[in-house]
Amino acid sequence: MPNKDSAKKELRKGKKLGFANKKVKDTIKSLTKKSRKAISTKETSAKESLDKTLKALDKAAKKGVIKKNTRDRKKSRLQTAFNKSQAKK
Repeated sequence: MPNKDSAKKELRKGKKLGFANKKVKDTIKSLTKKSRKAISTKETSAKESLDKTLKALDKAAKKGVIKKNTRDRKKSRLQTAFNKSQAKK
């Protein structure tokens, strides 16, 4: 347990930011799962789902919740999967 007031405040801030970051990461995970499912089942809403996921990834990277390279890797893999599913039609 911290002794100084500034250290206590940093601990409080860290917890609050941690919860906010977790919420964003959970949202990204759920959107990614929905997108992958839509892509694999070749639903008509796959493009909209993909767009939402890509937008969420961009926002998370801008806020610093995830790293830019992580964002780029996830976007690339999702887009590649979508393009492959569209080519097979």
